[in-house]
Amino acid sequence: MTPNYEAPIHRSLTDPILLAGAPRSVAIVNGTLAAALSIGLHLWLLGLVVWLIGHSLAVWAAKADPQFMEVFARHLKHKSFLDV
Repeated sequence: MTPNYEAPIHRSLTDPILLAGAPRSVAIVNGTLAAALSIGLHLWLLGLVVWLIGHSLAVWAAKADPQFMEVFARHLKHKSFLDV
């Protein structure tokens, strides 16, 4: 082992993948739901509102913790552990 050896790691290897500030999976699901409402059911205004609110909430949560979806999925998996 060489002392004082450092290996550079590019920032893109450690940053989460975000689409417009929201986690990629959440943004895709939210956009698909909004498109289904808008195009499929012809509820243009409702689809726009669903997308705007959903994306805003996802961006807000990602600012607090960029990996909130992984934490939430783990929470759902282990929620019965702390039940009394």
